[in-house]
Amino acid sequence: MSYWPPYVSVAKRHANAKKQMNRLQKKGKNIQPIEKTGRIIAKSFWGKAWCDHLETFSDYDNRLPRGRTYVRNGSVCHLEIKKGRVDAMVSGSEIYKIKIIIKPLPQNLWQNIRKKCAGGVSSMLELLQGKLSESVMQTVTNGKAGLFPLAEDIDLDCDCPDWATMCKHVTAALYGIGARLDHSPELLFLLRDVDHKELISSQVKIPSSSRQKPQLSGDLSDIFGINLEHSNLEAPRSKPSVKPQSHHQPKNRSTIKAATSKPRRKINISRGVTAYHVKKLQKELALTDPELAQLLGKNIATVRNWKKIKGKLNLQQNSLQVLKENIYKLNNKG
Repeated sequence: MSYWPPYVSVAKRHANAKKQMNRLQKKGKNIQPIEKTGRIIAKSFWGKAWCDHLETFSDYDNRLPRGRTYVRNGSVCHLEIKKGRVDAMVSGSEIYKIKIIIKPLPQNLWQNIRKKCAGGVSSMLELLQGKLSESVMQTVTNGKAGLFPLAEDIDLDCDCPDWATMCKHVTAALYGIGARLDHSPELLFLLRDVDHKELISSQVKIPSSSRQKPQLSGDLSDIFGINLEHSNLEAPRSKPSVKPQSHHQPKNRSTIKAATSKPRRKINISRGVTAYHVKKLQKELALTDPELAQLLGKNIATVRNWKKIKGKLNLQQNSLQVLKENIYKLNNKG
């Protein structure tokens, strides 16, 4: 005989969940809630495509409505997407832990997608924003041969007392993935264990302005050659000790800079990367939020959120590597 906990109101569930999440956060866990979505769970191309794909699974039909309600009212209090795996916590009568395992995208399918998309994706921003041609969109969202997993590729587990594998907490987490893809569409590629940069056929360049800014490539491995020196630094004016003659040649600008610039204070990341390091990197490179987001391969909302987080940042390996490489270059510029 299964045990069902007594009914707890939504307001009380959320209050209890918030307390538990705060405790976990204080212990160092990077809590990533799905905010209340209202009636519309996902608005972006990738988020909507994920949710539409879920609803094609006939086995899920009778369980999906309750999951939609849970994600809409903010009951998904934590959802973390990793390579081939999603870990979530959903607030019900208690906090239930959900584990979703998703098989990697078969290499033959990925190669087929790459072949069909060849020349059709010109930039990383275009790809992640879903601004794609009709043929590319049909390729990546194809129900059987696209990026989304089939029902048999998904293994679900929840520690609630419901005997059904597809419980309302699991479906809430599945819809939560769609909501998360609204803000971080690159996580779909991480989940399927493929590199989204392999779909990009040409470079992305940032328009020039009055400030010197790096040109960013769709291939993040090419970003490390950025020139970190500020081109608008002026040497301080001082009274010359000897009156210059008309034939005197002015000093080379780089010579003036080398003689007058103070050594840059090195950034210490030995104890982990924090919001300070993200903001410091942005300041030193003179980047706007959109440019910093492109440099790190993330969307603007994600990068802005990083700058608000207290304590160490739990970053994906590619973003962490970009930060470390650029900070290393700053530290060794003198």
